[in-house]
Amino acid sequence: MKPFNTPKQVLGDLDPDEVASLIATSADISLVLDASGVIRDLACANDDVSPEGAGEWIGRPWVDTVTVESRAKVEALLQEAGAPSKRWRQVNHPSSRGPDVPVMYAAMQVGDEGRVVAFGRDLRGVASLQRRLVDAQQVMEREYARMRQAETRYRLLFQVSSEAVLVLEAASQRVLEANPAAAELLGLAVERLSGRSFPAEFPFADVRPLQDALATVRATGHAATVQMALQGKALEVSASLFRQDNASHFLVRLHSPQEAALDAVGPQVRSPLLGLVQQAPDGFVVTDPEGRILAVNPAFLELIQMAAEDQVLGMSLGRWLGRPGVDLGLLLGRLREHGSLRLFQTGLRGEYGSRTEVEISGVAVAGVEPSCMGFTIRDVGARLPHDGHFSRQGPRTEEQLTELVGRVPLKELVRESTDMIERLCIEAALELTQNNRASAAEMLGLSRQSFYVKLRRYGLGDPAPEDGG
Repeated sequence: MKPFNTPKQVLGDLDPDEVASLIATSADISLVLDASGVIRDLACANDDVSPEGAGEWIGRPWVDTVTVESRAKVEALLQEAGAPSKRWRQVNHPSSRGPDVPVMYAAMQVGDEGRVVAFGRDLRGVASLQRRLVDAQQVMEREYARMRQAETRYRLLFQVSSEAVLVLEAASQRVLEANPAAAELLGLAVERLSGRSFPAEFPFADVRPLQDALATVRATGHAATVQMALQGKALEVSASLFRQDNASHFLVRLHSPQEAALDAVGPQVRSPLLGLVQQAPDGFVVTDPEGRILAVNPAFLELIQMAAEDQVLGMSLGRWLGRPGVDLGLLLGRLREHGSLRLFQTGLRGEYGSRTEVEISGVAVAGVEPSCMGFTIRDVGARLPHDGHFSRQGPRTEEQLTELVGRVPLKELVRESTDMIERLCIEAALELTQNNRASAAEMLGLSRQSFYVKLRRYGLGDPAPEDGG
């Protein structure tokens, strides 16, 4: 502590009222105690920082105004009050209206009679910020854990996939990552593939078609597939574009056109990749180009309330989608046009009447016999409100109403929209008439009785008639 150099000269002529005002202003809460630690007077900077019951502290020992764990701190403050250096200690005052009130105190002995003045700083604002910081930190840790788990899952899928996959930097077309299947197909170790220019440094018979295809993908963003020859073996190379860390990358897949899609996803294959798909928490479905189911995982069966895979094989996926005859056509059309789609929102109907809001991502596997399409289906119901009604916060946009078509019956859409508009009009009339109900009813062209019925229906205040409004 750095004391004043000449306190007697600059503060020696202050009277007790000025000293009291100075002490009260210097802290959120100030206590004056006698030599035995009994509070003789107190002052608070304002009502907001006054702890609960502070007006009843006068005449009580200071230790009786704090929580049990803070008593030792109060006794230490009183013992150290005469020491040259002052130590601040946090004590808590009990409150019946919520959490204990934290206050940081420093005590100083004044006069020759053992009197002590305690200066307190209200820490409720700091405590609130600390709680918010802890909550934010916990949220960040949970999100970080999810990201690490997702990265681990996808990296494992990348490594165990039987299909050769390369990740290229779009600008330089150099290989950033390659999985073991790609290394085996190209006859090089995974470490030697990294950094090589694709396809210039690979033994393709003619690299010009692939160079043109990569340039088209970079320009349009649409996936492209070309037929190549690698060491006398026919090969199909598919490339798609994605962005990561503000940079463009190519995802290149190399596979033989003779490979059958069902050999990779059928129930007879016992590969690690199939095991991961079977145990995945999200639904997974493989269909033919017309949308007839070829394979599913248990998570999808649970969503549609079916017991076994044999019950759904050969059936149309559109049977369970939210908008019959619409959603499946949209999904298949987009896959035929773009080769993949992400986050298509719809509903999934179970066999016994359940309905689940889902997001669907899909990919089309072309160039193989038989060709097929794969869909991942994620339950997003926990992200959405559990009631199916409109928000009363305000009118929906045209896009939001369009999204509900097929999920909510037209009759319910019209009824909810009418109720929402009617409520908004009543609220506006009450606001314009300063809550004069008679005038509001007249403004809306309603009888008082009808107006009160609507007030009761929408819960807009006490619906009982009142004189003059």
